[in-house]
Amino acid sequence: MRPIASLVLSFGLALAPLAMPTASYGQTLAQNNEAMFAEMRSVRGVSSSAMSRIREIFAGSSWIGQGNPAVTRHPFTPAEAASRQGGTVDSVRRRYRNARFERICGHPYEVPLYDPATQSPEDATVCAFMFEYPNVPLAYPVTWVSARESALLCAAEGARIGDAHEWEGAAAGALLEPDYPFHLGSQGAMRAWHNNRYASQSNVYSIGQWRSGVCATGSFKSGSCNGGSFTGCGSNTYPAGSFPQCHSPLGVYDIDGNAAEHMNLPLNESQMASRGSTELGVTEMKGSWFIWDTVRAHPHWARWRAPFWHGSRVMAQGSHRNYHLGFRCFRDVR
Repeated sequence: MRPIASLVLSFGLALAPLAMPTASYGQTLAQNNEAMFAEMRSVRGVSSSAMSRIREIFAGSSWIGQGNPAVTRHPFTPAEAASRQGGTVDSVRRRYRNARFERICGHPYEVPLYDPATQSPEDATVCAFMFEYPNVPLAYPVTWVSARESALLCAAEGARIGDAHEWEGAAAGALLEPDYPFHLGSQGAMRAWHNNRYASQSNVYSIGQWRSGVCATGSFKSGSCNGGSFTGCGSNTYPAGSFPQCHSPLGVYDIDGNAAEHMNLPLNESQMASRGSTELGVTEMKGSWFIWDTVRAHPHWARWRAPFWHGSRVMAQGSHRNYHLGFRCFRDVR
């Protein structure tokens, strides 16, 4: 596990500065979303055509955003998170840029996935968002987003939702070959086979052995949170990248903590996002969330596959959403 300074030396962090305004967080979901859209344009350079598609998806929901502002209480602001790292919001965002990764992935704040035992970053055929969506350092992650909306939002900017094995590779630090025993015929049987295969790694997280305080896992659950309602449950997340040591060996941040993440679990080869499927499989929830240091409602480790919680097809209209569930995108680069 290495802090930002070590990644600078290892991967060639750079770079030419971009205009990077700090979001002005408002009193309504719409105001906060507008500030986030502006950051996606100015910090990541998302095109106007992609932003039009993204806006259309957000407009179809009364929930998607960085939490219900009426009840959400973030542990600290982007400026406070930057100050904890000895900088400003602008300087910390510049620090997270990586010239080598950008040459490979073609976009800022994306990370090549590969197997370091046999490959280099330049061998990667897929990149992961460095942070949870909107993939802007020191922006709060998007929550209250369904699996279907997650897949559509990734596609809106030429990326895609990830398959379970890709998220696991990003977390564990080595992208391995897909391991879906489709012949077993069910999500439960496939899950049991996979978890038994990796049982010896059940204490391995993105940061290696678990240590409290290293990731965005020390927040709190709203006192009014009565089982998951939008009006009672705050998305009490941290600004993305608030914990610079919370990254996998490949350089993917916040894959532990902050928000859990939607992924795709294919039940046959035609449902593999990594092989071009838009049909997709069933939902798989990955990672831990912002109160993991005090509330561990379930097992979790880098290559663990979860039960079929709130399960559906990824593209189902009623696919699950909640206050501590977000996503990150993946992008094919070959």
